[in-house]
Amino acid sequence: MTESQPRGEAADYYQNAPPQSDNGNPQYQIQNLEPQKYQQQPPEYGHNYGPNGGESGYREKSTFEQTFTIERPKYHDIWAGILFLAVFAGFVAVSGITISGYASTKGFNGGGIYNDKNDFGLSTNTIVLFAFVLVVSIVFSYAYVWLARAFTKQFIWTTGILNIIFGFATAIYMLSRNYWSGGIVFLLFSIFTVICFISWIPRIPFSVLMLQASIDVSKTYGHVYLVSFIGGFLATAFGAWYSVTLVAVYVKYEPGNNPACSASGSCSSAKVIGLLVFITFAAYWISEWLKNTIHTTISGVYGSWYFCSYNLPSGATRGAFKRAMTYSYGSICFGSLIVALINFLRQLCSVAQQQSSSQGNIVGTIMFCVLGCLISILDWAVQFLNRYAFSHIALYGKSYITAAKDTWTMIKNRGVDALINECLIGPVLSMGATFIAYACALLAYLYLIFTSPAYNSGGAYTPVVVGFAFVIGLQICNIFTTPISSGIDTIFAASAWDPEVLMRDHPGLYGRMVALYPHIQQAIHA
Repeated sequence: MTESQPRGEAADYYQNAPPQSDNGNPQYQIQNLEPQKYQQQPPEYGHNYGPNGGESGYREKSTFEQTFTIERPKYHDIWAGILFLAVFAGFVAVSGITISGYASTKGFNGGGIYNDKNDFGLSTNTIVLFAFVLVVSIVFSYAYVWLARAFTKQFIWTTGILNIIFGFATAIYMLSRNYWSGGIVFLLFSIFTVICFISWIPRIPFSVLMLQASIDVSKTYGHVYLVSFIGGFLATAFGAWYSVTLVAVYVKYEPGNNPACSASGSCSSAKVIGLLVFITFAAYWISEWLKNTIHTTISGVYGSWYFCSYNLPSGATRGAFKRAMTYSYGSICFGSLIVALINFLRQLCSVAQQQSSSQGNIVGTIMFCVLGCLISILDWAVQFLNRYAFSHIALYGKSYITAAKDTWTMIKNRGVDALINECLIGPVLSMGATFIAYACALLAYLYLIFTSPAYNSGGAYTPVVVGFAFVIGLQICNIFTTPISSGIDTIFAASAWDPEVLMRDHPGLYGRMVALYPHIQQAIHA
């Protein structure tokens, strides 16, 4: 296609199926035309959403900050940023006090897997377990990201099939060991996954296209995988810190045959529960903030590619990260807080459900299962909105509430929600994270069986340890895979802000989207 061809011919040009490479993945070249002035203003909004108020003509090479200028006041949701720092400081304080207590009684709690005298709570044995969980999490997560880059089409099928097989295998094994609560939960999740995956099969080709588009951009622009690696490393380091702190809380304050109690005289189950609640909530918030900071940084890179592919701003990755850590810091903390609260409630509900099941309380088990499903639906809705709101924040630096409202309005008015529903990458990545979380939970369960720590002689701590192993694996994988989903989220959000740019500056991508999903021609103009 040449510059002189009308835009409408892009759709006709790509009516044939996308060409396939040797590994079955759709191949296309993202073509860049010579820039023109916008001829169409986004309807009903009164201003353009492109860089610098929509001015798209050729300019001298500029920085990210110069291309995507933001209005004053530049700082938003400052209260959330201050509260986040306070919670983080509290986590550091609790960690320092409890780890100091653990160090003073390390001989009693053992130096490895088998040689501890602790029969009242978590010990060094558990720290070794969580170390194994962290290794499995980071290795599996890295392999999963590599699989997405190397085998795009097979990646989606492999994720669904492995998730189903591993879920059923874990459920059957737990049921065979008479661990009814865990087995039933995994069995229900696996059945639900089968139903979902079957319904998703017709939407796989479009999802493959969007995933390939995201990965192709990441290989050419910015430092997407460097951000992913650094984020994964920080997530693993924080997971290790949290794991040691979790065990140290039990070691210092759990009543029983505990030398730390005679030294301090301040042990109580209420204190243990209170501290566990605080550090778990703090861990959720910190990990969500890390994930959303990565997402916002990557969104800046993809936004630069979408709006300025002919003249990408210099230092796009660095500029987007700087904005995420300064002007948008409070907004990211605010959005992360909402998700952290929901995830924390879901975790509490899951632990309560497993304890009710282990006690034979059928009514309580069913009640907490239903409540957990409702919380999961709420979590999905908030996560859905957050992804696109943070893409908006990355480029335009608005407050969290304003960005969420504006983005949702534009997505609905443009009809891009139809494209989002057609794309499976979010659910597929969630499946992948769940698969890795399954692996971590099964590892924890097998570890407790084969090492038989004294503190778990009656199996009372099995739901707690398995649950925390599941959460650690889930959060670390979510952080590793954030850059993959961030690119697709930004492309959809940018298409809502200004679809003219998609058709004019990225005709190759637009044409193949039309070939696989013809309704896009009406959807983005709805």
